[in-house]
Amino acid sequence: MGKSNLELVIECDRFPYYQDSPASYLEHLKNYHVFKVAGCDATLGYILNSTVERFDLPSEWWAIDSDNRSVTLLAPADATPQQRSEIMAKTLNKAVELGTFDILKGWRNEMYPIYGPGGKFLLEMERSATPLFGVVSYGVHSTVYVEDENGLRIWVPRRSRTKQTYPGMLDNSVAGGMSTTEHPFECLVREAMEEASLPEDVVRANATPAGCVTYTYVRSAKAGGETDLVQPEVEYIFDVKVGADIIPKPCDTEVEEFKLFTIEETKQALANGEFKPNCAVVLIDFFVRHGILTPENEPDYLEIIARMHRRLEFPTASHVTV
Repeated sequence: MGKSNLELVIECDRFPYYQDSPASYLEHLKNYHVFKVAGCDATLGYILNSTVERFDLPSEWWAIDSDNRSVTLLAPADATPQQRSEIMAKTLNKAVELGTFDILKGWRNEMYPIYGPGGKFLLEMERSATPLFGVVSYGVHSTVYVEDENGLRIWVPRRSRTKQTYPGMLDNSVAGGMSTTEHPFECLVREAMEEASLPEDVVRANATPAGCVTYTYVRSAKAGGETDLVQPEVEYIFDVKVGADIIPKPCDTEVEEFKLFTIEETKQALANGEFKPNCAVVLIDFFVRHGILTPENEPDYLEIIARMHRRLEFPTASHVTV
């Protein structure tokens, strides 16, 4: 018997919940230092204790409080995001030079933003380093589908077998991370061309915003690099309904091929554990919104809905453009 939908969601939203067992949750937090920035009271992420022990964190830039298990980036109260980002960059470059962390071998040269309360932009850091600090990252995922006399079918790509993260697994039609200053829809347009060769005019004409999923992943070996790193994420979701004449094709080295899956084929691949964890969640969310997964046919319906929309433990951003 394959994996249930709830099991797939829990594989993605792996961090424990306080309300399930307050004592166990608080005990679990002892495995982490909280990440903070001077001048901001909020906790921005969870850093594994073992990560803190391995990091070279110079005292002129960082304050480590072992008693309270905190790591604080030091900068003047009136420091700019650029000044904080420079400290972070120097710290990460040193870690790369020393070969401290395997995860940094997947250096992407993409900058991810870190926000404080109220969506205040505090700093940015190299994408591959964000799990080391356990900070919230943002991305877009879309399901490109065809619906005609042959029913509803979904374009499903297979990740390159040479990728550092989740090699050879199935993915969402289009997915990618949002860099600093990028907004969800424009990120979708960019990723659709880069990953699936979908022209901008097709995406702009057919993409529909469909909410978001939020979860706190705990990295496994398939993610590449160190395991057990905390990875809270916000994924903005888009549905892209296209005609049968629109055929996604790989445009870069990240995708091997696209295949058009029926709903039953998609369900079977999910149950087999063939999808990258967060991509499975996005498809389950698609099934809910399109009436494929209902309270009448899914015994864990309410738990699934709740776990796909976690209230994250850290500040999150607003991507309002008006």
